[in-house]
Amino acid sequence: MPDIATPDLPLPDLSAAARSARSLGYRTDLALLERAGSTVEDRGTHLVVRTLDNPDFYWGNFLLLRELPLPGGAREVMAACWTEFPTSDHRAIAFDLTEPLTDHPVLLEFLEAGMTASTTVTLTTSSLTPPARPHQEAELRPLAGEDDWEQQVALTIAADAQTASAALETYARKRVAAERARVDQGLGQRWGAFLDGRLVSTAALFRVDAELARYQSVVTHPELQRQGLATTLVHRVGAYGLSELGVSTLVILAEEGAPAEGLYRGLGFEPVERVTELLALPRRGDHA
Repeated sequence: MPDIATPDLPLPDLSAAARSARSLGYRTDLALLERAGSTVEDRGTHLVVRTLDNPDFYWGNFLLLRELPLPGGAREVMAACWTEFPTSDHRAIAFDLTEPLTDHPVLLEFLEAGMTASTTVTLTTSSLTPPARPHQEAELRPLAGEDDWEQQVALTIAADAQTASAALETYARKRVAAERARVDQGLGQRWGAFLDGRLVSTAALFRVDAELARYQSVVTHPELQRQGLATTLVHRVGAYGLSELGVSTLVILAEEGAPAEGLYRGLGFEPVERVTELLALPRRGDHA
């Protein structure tokens, strides 16, 4: 078993902009993004989140609106994305609220202008329920060494095989580099479930502050889903957070109504907020 990061290193400072988000989901997002090298700029009515070395990372380059735009303002907000992110091939906009914008007139403006809306659920727990049918054969451990991280890149690509491309590999490698930076800061670890040495499922958990830890990208190889791998891994990683990292609350996000939401609820997580996200890929979209 490789060494496991413990909270013996001080947490890096965050900007006032990153700390200002009212949504728990976005506040934890911004904290982890900033600690991996992204920037968060305060424009008053909104935050600009920027990841300069990975412009095709959708939710590393986006606008976070503090309030809803005035009627008729959707196109102006969308145009601001092109101004702020001239080298990105997407527009990503989110709302720093705690309830979704279902059927809201402003949301309809964005949809009519070509954006796609989704609702993300933020779930939390302070105690975990053991999985009903844990996977018995996988070795669960933090990633360690170049081979493990290369397998993480490959698994990221395999999980998005329909859009696999050179751009996707570049994106995946940059995401892995950002995660390794968080590991080096002592914020947490990315764990894997291994079968005969092959990484088949993965999940990360990083401290946000002394009380909170946030999961990042839970992924299982498409050929091995629905076998209890992710459930078993998320439970094990959460136990690591509550014990070794010493936090009191675990935070995880899921698309509303997706199988992952049910998986997390089965482990004891409960929803605390729902937020609306908007995405448009008008030029080309190799991945996210």
